[in-house]
Amino acid sequence: MSHSVTNRLLEVVVDTAAGLRTAVDSGADRVELVAALSEGGLTPSVGLMKLGGECGCPTRAMIRPRAGDFTYTAEELHIMHSDIVAAASCGLEGVVLGANLTSGALDEAALKGLVVHAKAHGLAVAMHRGFDLVPDLSAALEIAISLGIDTLLTSGGGQTAAEGVEGLAALVAQAAGRIEILAGKGITAENVGPILDAGVSAIHASCNAPIPPHDSRAFALGYVSANMRDTDARSVAHLKSILTTRGNA
Repeated sequence: MSHSVTNRLLEVVVDTAAGLRTAVDSGADRVELVAALSEGGLTPSVGLMKLGGECGCPTRAMIRPRAGDFTYTAEELHIMHSDIVAAASCGLEGVVLGANLTSGALDEAALKGLVVHAKAHGLAVAMHRGFDLVPDLSAALEIAISLGIDTLLTSGGGQTAAEGVEGLAALVAQAAGRIEILAGKGITAENVGPILDAGVSAIHASCNAPIPPHDSRAFALGYVSANMRDTDARSVAHLKSILTTRGNA
């Protein structure tokens, strides 16, 4: 089913200062700042958050204290609360976070504390793809809305957004504008069409490409991975042009 959507938003996730500048200059509507994108994204440094606050584009920081699952101890939640304060102090527009029980269900108590804390500091709140771990997407969507979460990053329960198109369409219909459904995971200019046809109005993508190592010695010593990637200007601009064209169609 095709839906009429006039405004399509492109959020680009970046983990470097160069990536941040490229995303902003190439047409991103919003930026998600992370560290270690290869690990799925961790909390970025205060320095990178300050750059984000100064970049002129709405920017949100990932609040994730470690790699791995999203079941957090009291100490880890304390770290997350402190990092939310840091994000606010850097002038960011929002934060991206999540918390799950070992069953995969949303950790409502942890999330409530995080969301209230972020809102008290003037921040928008997005939930990351920890949402896709839940046993019941429909029930979890209502919980997210009740908690005051503004944006839900999801692949519709699929391994990728392209595989989760039916789930995305169902979430968009159920949300009915009460929360922003932000489709993400593996989205490119080549596969975004059916995702937009599902009624999604916001797209999350890394838009990155391989980059060669700057220092062969650092590569030889193991400090630099052969698989390094960073934000690619042409990829951002191409995806944005598709969203703009489809939004105006």
